[in-house]
Amino acid sequence: MLQHGKALKWIFAFTLAISVMYPISAQAETMHWGFQRGKNGEQANAGPKYEAILKENDAVYKGSPDEKVLYLTFDNGFENGYTEKILNVLKEEKVPATFFLTGHYLQSASPLVKRMVKDGHIIGNHSWGHPDLTTISKEQMLEEFAKVKKKTEELTGQKEMMFIRPPEGVFNDFVLKTAKEAGYTHIFWSVAFVDWHADRPKGADYAYNEIMKQIHPGAVILLHTVSPDNAGALQKVIQDLKKQGYEFKDLNHLLKNQPS
Repeated sequence: MLQHGKALKWIFAFTLAISVMYPISAQAETMHWGFQRGKNGEQANAGPKYEAILKENDAVYKGSPDEKVLYLTFDNGFENGYTEKILNVLKEEKVPATFFLTGHYLQSASPLVKRMVKDGHIIGNHSWGHPDLTTISKEQMLEEFAKVKKKTEELTGQKEMMFIRPPEGVFNDFVLKTAKEAGYTHIFWSVAFVDWHADRPKGADYAYNEIMKQIHPGAVILLHTVSPDNAGALQKVIQDLKKQGYEFKDLNHLLKNQPS
């Protein structure tokens, strides 16, 4: 009986030590980015759990609620013939954007990548192979990031790469910390809709309405470039938002204007 008691004490002590050394938290928990959509001009809300882990790792998903400023971002995994039109609209409307690119996009659409930087836009890191970052090692993760940065510099001369976005919005504390240690700021988003199906277009009016009903001060807008919907809606979206008094700024402005 005494021996059994000692064994239980040892197990308890060991378990306690492990829990202190490796706390069961978001470190291991796979998280899928999500939020309560904004409506009627109210900001989107990710809730206390996501807000806490983002704040701890200096990650962001929206800007100040006190400024009518918007941040336009695109995720580009592959080219489907619509990015040139989007770039033309951005140039005509004098709107900055950030394009989060994968290795496939960098390799297969290099003329468009070069134009993005030439037109004054920012290239962000969307990983080389678009893996679930929570399933790979730190070394593999850093290699994913480094390959995108290196290829971007080779193509465009952009030496600095400050912003990163996890594939499919899947992350955990370890992913955020690893990226932060590598000098990146994670950029999530507060306006988005299902727009990534290249073979299921719903029309420019659909895209326009989905974007406009979610807009709020400080919104980080996530769009994809693979269907004609966003390409067809973008100019009207920008023009109508400008009429409402909104300005479009780049992500450097976003970092300086975080909600308190």
